[in-house]
Amino acid sequence: MQELQVKSNSLSVLEDKIKLIQHDEGAIYLVGPIKLPVNLHGETVEFKWYSWLQTDDVIEDFQEVINRLSSARLAESQQSSVLVYGDFDYSDDALIRMHSICHTGDIFGSKRCDCGFQLKQSMKMMVEHGSGALFYLANHEGRGIGLFSKAMAYILQENGFDTVEANQALGFADDTRNYDEAIQVLKALRAKPVTLITNNPKKLEALKAAGLPVSGRTPLWGDVSEYNERYLQTKMNKSGHMA
Repeated sequence: MQELQVKSNSLSVLEDKIKLIQHDEGAIYLVGPIKLPVNLHGETVEFKWYSWLQTDDVIEDFQEVINRLSSARLAESQQSSVLVYGDFDYSDDALIRMHSICHTGDIFGSKRCDCGFQLKQSMKMMVEHGSGALFYLANHEGRGIGLFSKAMAYILQENGFDTVEANQALGFADDTRNYDEAIQVLKALRAKPVTLITNNPKKLEALKAAGLPVSGRTPLWGDVSEYNERYLQTKMNKSGHMA
């Protein structure tokens, strides 16, 4: 009886924070917003954080969704999230970034790529702009090849391969990332135009192909060093990244 009361109480707290997004391949459950004070270049800035879960089943009973969490072993997979700043829903224009998870760059601060710099710099740009959303995308490690494969690709790069050649040598395409889930979430959060922070034309094409109102693109280069110079050149020369 007590357990049922606890579940009922938790549902009353959570149900207003859960949003069901149905689409052709199942459902996305979006949880948030959650206040998240972030240390950004020595200043505490308050963002609103959401996380989402993609499932094949469409379950409208949120208590049933909660009941399944403990047996879903979600810690063994990855879930994506989005960090929102300002009046993202209704501001006339907002910055967004589709940021692919980078274990080495975002967490360890690796200089082999520019991901860690781009993560923090795009957040700073959103704060300065007044509104924005940073989509932090799981299952995008190494442009979609995963962390273990990325480690092997790094070994190949230390032996003369560039980023594209290393991925292809392991049997992968240069870039297998998919933005469909993030686009569904973006549509649920905002209908007004957005400006995309990116150097990657594929991200811009994905948003436009989905019918989203895109008002422009802002490039994001920086943190160039001896460790990532070839990596950045390969992005432009082989992957078509724009200046």
